[in-house]
Amino acid sequence: MVDLTAYTPHFPVEGETVLGSNLRIGPGGKGNNQATAAARAGGNVKMIARMGKDVLGNVITEHYKNEGLSTEYITVSDSTDTGCALIEVDEQSGQNRIIVMKNANNEITKAHVHGAESEFADCDIFLTQLETSIESVSAGIHLAKKYGKTVILNPAPFQDIPDDLFSHIDYITPNETEAEFFTGIPVKTQADAQKAADALIKKGVKNVVITLGKLGAFYTNGTTSLLVAPPTVKAVDTTGAGDAFNGGLAVALAEGADIESALKFANATAAISVTNKGAATAAPKRKETEMLVTEFYK
Repeated sequence: MVDLTAYTPHFPVEGETVLGSNLRIGPGGKGNNQATAAARAGGNVKMIARMGKDVLGNVITEHYKNEGLSTEYITVSDSTDTGCALIEVDEQSGQNRIIVMKNANNEITKAHVHGAESEFADCDIFLTQLETSIESVSAGIHLAKKYGKTVILNPAPFQDIPDDLFSHIDYITPNETEAEFFTGIPVKTQADAQKAADALIKKGVKNVVITLGKLGAFYTNGTTSLLVAPPTVKAVDTTGAGDAFNGGLAVALAEGADIESALKFANATAAISVTNKGAATAAPKRKETEMLVTEFYK
């Protein structure tokens, strides 16, 4: 995915034209953001993706070259464009509004996923989200389980998924809105998060992590529950914060961290990302994250 991000003094209301201050065009997309965050956090990352032959595809290939990320499993579509996101960022709060066009991402098939089967056999974690075809998400989850690997699903952008997938998910990582979509339970407080998480556990998920913004990350496995507060930072751009969180979480779990330590590392990864503009390029390097973990959680 490629992000087209406009920075504005305030979000326009219906019918209003607002003069923005800046436009940034850069690498984005939930999968790419998470892959970049995981790689910068120290992970050895392989990504399955698809793009078009249009000019936006050049943004992606250049990013992968700069980050040293593998392009072995990135295929090119002859029939549609590279996926993109139109993003508005409020300069006062750092909050964002996003419209996503999947485009080539929606063409990723089971065959594309199975083309990377050797990577599933060799990996520690399979991390996925819902910005590609449901066929590819389902294929990846089932292939990961074939080899006994840990599956993390970040269920965003939220949409219906087959009920039988929930029992194959080791960690699901919704935010408040996504948790409500999958459970019907509005999430405003820690108590609400507990109820929604319990509902997801009943669906078959083994571990639930609900990100609660400034409150932090709530975790439960149905027996043990905890809330890990995030470091306090000045947000410049919250685009991709959840993706940075997921990339950090995946690396920490892959390295054998206990859940509390993994959530601290993920929180710190996300916290640093919001102090920078952009999405994929806002993710911190591992040393930065480790320093913040030591400083805030001492």
